[in-house]
Amino acid sequence: MNWETLFKMQQQLDQRIEAEHGLEHEDLFRKKVMALLVELGELANETRCFKFWSTKPPKEDEVILEEYVDGLHFILSLGLEKGYRYHQQEQKEALEGGLTDHFHKVFGEIHLFQESPTDMHYQQLFKTFLDLGVKLGFSEQSIQDAYYQKNEVNHQRQEDGY
Repeated sequence: MNWETLFKMQQQLDQRIEAEHGLEHEDLFRKKVMALLVELGELANETRCFKFWSTKPPKEDEVILEEYVDGLHFILSLGLEKGYRYHQQEQKEALEGGLTDHFHKVFGEIHLFQESPTDMHYQQLFKTFLDLGVKLGFSEQSIQDAYYQKNEVNHQRQEDGY
């Protein structure tokens, strides 16, 4: 996947939001971490993977993919905030465990990155998030296409005073 294109698109969106809301000199790191945690929770909620008490099925793949790319927006934004870019890694290990386990892993990586925002922790967070996408059954192309669409929506929201 061409990650640099997505980073550039995210940078344009971030700059627009910061300029239009007068946030150019504000440290938004902790707010972006909170936003990522919330988006990840919303994603888990749509998959219903942890709802052992319910027989309702997960939402449609399109809904889950949109929630997934909401999280990707904030992961890209956090990388930009700290001056990091994702260095694509080969998938080495099998994706073991269930979907709930994968959500726990991503939540854990977010916490590690918040506490120690190093490039190494960022790479691990990004990879773990991508592993979650694989576990959800999304291809790189579908993720990229959904990101493009949601980025457009986010720009339109700025036009509309969201």
